[in-house]
Amino acid sequence: MATPTLELKNVTKKFGDLTAVKQLSLHVHPGEIYGLIGPNGSGKTTTIKMIAGLYRPTKGSLKVAGIDTGEGPIAAKRLVGYVPDDPVAYGRLTGREFLEFVGELYGMERDRRDRAIEKLLADYRLGVLADGLFELYSRGNKQKISFIAALLHEPKLLLVDEPMVGLDPESARITERLLQAFADRGGTVLLSTHTLSVAEDVCHRLGILKEGELVEEGRISQLKTAAGMDRGSLTDIYTKIIGGL
Repeated sequence: MATPTLELKNVTKKFGDLTAVKQLSLHVHPGEIYGLIGPNGSGKTTTIKMIAGLYRPTKGSLKVAGIDTGEGPIAAKRLVGYVPDDPVAYGRLTGREFLEFVGELYGMERDRRDRAIEKLLADYRLGVLADGLFELYSRGNKQKISFIAALLHEPKLLLVDEPMVGLDPESARITERLLQAFADRGGTVLLSTHTLSVAEDVCHRLGILKEGELVEEGRISQLKTAAGMDRGSLTDIYTKIIGGL
């Protein structure tokens, strides 16, 4: 089996006396979309922020494409694209200017950067809107620009926190196709969502977190077995597992 793009071993994150993530171990391989689901406060966003390099683990090891994020944080970050739950950009830049800036940060050649920007803008049908100020965009259009910025440099690992927030149904479908196409090219996706229908449609495997711990993991068929169910939606499975703990 190929080396995991993402590997966490016994990762713990504490904020003072609060343990947000407890002894979390998981791995995600090239071409795989892995979803983290769980109640509010279960550690999903904290986990993604640790992988993105925004938080340091209190204990444990975290590797991106074999690079330990503690030993080579800059090298690891270059391999990651990150879509936060609240899109952030320089509001006084246009969407296009922001994307050009992101491309420069990743050291992309101008021609490659501009081709990638135009393709992704076309995928989202943003057109001339990309030349308006980011601060004037709707929540959904900010989310689209955030996705484009994360995909621009063709990362090995894409981190997405609540991918469909603010998106209309058509844009949500486009986003699902982009995620699937990214995985088909060998990319790895780790996403966090409360929208279980999205997780069910998009993810190859799922991890269920509760109070910072990974309580179940696997394909939906495996989660059904863990829940003692022969049939049912992911919502049914999730409710049975979380409610039974």
